[in-house]
Amino acid sequence: MNKALVEIESEDAGQTFALGFSIGRQAEDGDVFALSGELGSGKTCFTGGLARGLGVGEDYAITSPTFTLINEYPGRCRLYHCDVYRLQGSGELEGLGFDEYLSGKGVMAIEWAEKILDALPPDVISVWFIYVDENRRKIRISGPRERVRKLLGDISREV
Repeated sequence: MNKALVEIESEDAGQTFALGFSIGRQAEDGDVFALSGELGSGKTCFTGGLARGLGVGEDYAITSPTFTLINEYPGRCRLYHCDVYRLQGSGELEGLGFDEYLSGKGVMAIEWAEKILDALPPDVISVWFIYVDENRRKIRISGPRERVRKLLGDISREV
């Protein structure tokens, strides 16, 4: 599979949210976003923007589902927001219906995805959030070249 790697520098949480929003406007059923990065690096902020870009209404607070594992939000495409922080690995996904969420009937955003990499589809869009300083982050996005290009449009250049 021909992959792309794009790096974007976000100056603050507003830009991280805006990036998620822009990607959400282009996202389609079947897109899976594997979000990785330290605690507080922007994963939930990005997902909030993704949700709004998918048309999830302002009356829904987008919060990390650390204790519920999966939150669902209605939009142009249904958003499944997962947080697997508390899991030890993909073996703990059994019995949660995780495969059904990957069925292509919505968009999935998975926080702490590095814990379950072996359970993710080959066409996953990986998004890494890297601290630069208190406000700024490097955001690296990789995945199938054509899909990444469509999701990002003119936002950034490949590295």
